[in-house]
Amino acid sequence: MTTQDVSRDQLVELVTREVLSALSERADICANPTKLREVVANGADRVSFHGAAEDVPLDLAKYIDHTLLRPDATQDEIDTLCDEALDNGFASVCINPFWVKRSAEKLRGSDVKVCTVIGFPLGAMTADVKAAETRKALRDGAREVDMVINVGALKSGQNDVVLKDIERVVDAAHESGAITKVILETALLTDEEKVIASSLAKRARADFVKTSTGFGGGGATVYDVALMRETVGPDMGVKASGGVRTAEDVEDMIAAGATRIGASAGVQIVGGVEGDGDGERY
Repeated sequence: MTTQDVSRDQLVELVTREVLSALSERADICANPTKLREVVANGADRVSFHGAAEDVPLDLAKYIDHTLLRPDATQDEIDTLCDEALDNGFASVCINPFWVKRSAEKLRGSDVKVCTVIGFPLGAMTADVKAAETRKALRDGAREVDMVINVGALKSGQNDVVLKDIERVVDAAHESGAITKVILETALLTDEEKVIASSLAKRARADFVKTSTGFGGGGATVYDVALMRETVGPDMGVKASGGVRTAEDVEDMIAAGATRIGASAGVQIVGGVEGDGDGERY
């Protein structure tokens, strides 16, 4: 192990300790959305990215990536998803790579972006494959990519592998001016691993960190969003996805620090109706 490796490991350990220490005193707040809102309303700027409850926007649609990642999604369903995104002014549609070209054609000339997923949902592909998948998606018309990290490598302590994996996708995306969101799959990680993964994504120059695929046995929590926000600071995006079904869920995630929401229930959310979907699974 080189001196550089030792220094890097020590830095990661130091950052992890500081972030977890800062979050531990607010863990009860983050686990309780009502209490979180009270703290935010009193002007807390370490729990809330915005710093005040009144800053949670009235127009939630622009925060939502309208999502359909079911493996059996049909062409008609994808077309409906795009129409709903146009009607409601969602930030993007988030779909599997096969549907990128069709979605880009449907949304051409609008403000709704096409977002697709890379290395989805397991993240266990090689970095070369993820980079190639990214470039193909961008050629087809995607403007945002949500990549899944190599979770197994992270849990094995192979931080350099995870860093290079993220960097390859970020570099491929930034070549075309596209946004990269890094999916951590938080349900499979310890708090320390969430901090490390978020730090690596920031170091790799990703634009966002993201909680979940919706396929990993768990979704977004306000605690994880706050932890990720605490780690990456105020300037990087944080996307909450998985299990976000109501307008109140969206508001709680934004109050905790989210700047984008992944949800299949976007129409129900903006309409004030509880959605039936489970995050990005449906």
